[in-house]
Amino acid sequence: MGFLGFFNKDKKETLDKGLEKTKQSVFEKLTRAVAGKDKVDDDVLDDLEEVLVTSDVGVDTTLKIIDRIEKRVARDKYVSTSELNNILREEIAGLLEEYEDVNGNDNGNVNDNDNEKPYVILVVGVNGVGKTTTIGKLAYQFKQQGKKVYLGAADTFRAAAVEQLVLWGERVGVPVVKQQMGSDPASVAFDTLSSAKANGADVVIIDTAGRLHNKVNLMNELKKIKDVMKKVVPTAPDEVLLVLDGSTGQNAFEQAKQFAAVTQITSLAITKLDGTAKGGVVIGISDQLKVPVKYIGLGEGMEDLQVFNRREFVDSLFGS
Repeated sequence: MGFLGFFNKDKKETLDKGLEKTKQSVFEKLTRAVAGKDKVDDDVLDDLEEVLVTSDVGVDTTLKIIDRIEKRVARDKYVSTSELNNILREEIAGLLEEYEDVNGNDNGNVNDNDNEKPYVILVVGVNGVGKTTTIGKLAYQFKQQGKKVYLGAADTFRAAAVEQLVLWGERVGVPVVKQQMGSDPASVAFDTLSSAKANGADVVIIDTAGRLHNKVNLMNELKKIKDVMKKVVPTAPDEVLLVLDGSTGQNAFEQAKQFAAVTQITSLAITKLDGTAKGGVVIGISDQLKVPVKYIGLGEGMEDLQVFNRREFVDSLFGS
């Protein structure tokens, strides 16, 4: 049995609003690309390629999408430019669906088996991407489902990180395990899991430092945290969630690649999509990194962190 995902139809309006800047940007570019054309030909495809690349979808993923559309045009013989938006939506959703078929999509569920509690989420990401805020919102939404949540402040190198997590804990009403500044992050993780397990917690979320300028230290630190956690919960961590700032576009993709080089990433949260026209980066990251985008951030509110639903996302981005 698992937790229900956070995404529901009532939140579609939030998704539409959050992606409005990206959608407007894409539509303006598409309109220029098909101006004066009746059918999808090589010129339109060349212009479409530029539209997708400049919308932060990424070159490799853009080429995949163009190839799919080329094959469809060749198969159907005649495709009008008025159909292009629907075709884009179908082919991009299809591309992401193929990926999900291989990697699975749990819709934000976590294991609810009493014998495997707690479910442990290790959160990584550089400063400023919304990592601690994402942890707070996750804690809130799990608590709304009636789950007992513990937070671990294992980013012990920044006082602001610990203080911010403590504030989120107070706001949400969940315990935060912390130690003095400069303490061993693995020790914080150990204490958090020990306390959570002793008190029957359902979910543990551990914050970590993200110092990509020293990759060797980061790699060693994360490995130590994982090894220590396994002494308390042998299956831990159940999930390594990388938080990225979607408003940075292709820089977010570069960060993702750098983190993937130092530790295994099992899921992604892409934040700050509501204030940017770079939402296309979600498509490229999903496709290229071969790690599922699990959550997207669409605003400051507690409810504005949503489970990523590829069909709803593509429909909001390319729907009429």
